[in-house]
Amino acid sequence: MSVLKVIEVLGNSTVSFEDAVKNVIKEASKSVKNIESVYVNHMYVDVKNNAITEYRVNTKVTFKITHE
Repeated sequence: MSVLKVIEVLGNSTVSFEDAVKNVIKEASKSVKNIESVYVNHMYVDVKNNAITEYRVNTKVTFKITHE
């Protein structure tokens, strides 16, 4: 039997939503092991002078809890 845990992680990028999600995975994996999935809960953009300046995502990261 496996046990999974879900944490909420916010990410951002000046490039795209996809890049923001990649940043979430990259940063979360520094302290969380065994990431199995990322659910994008919300997506936002910051706008200045009628142009997108930043993409933001609110995600739920699921990972397996292991016993060592």
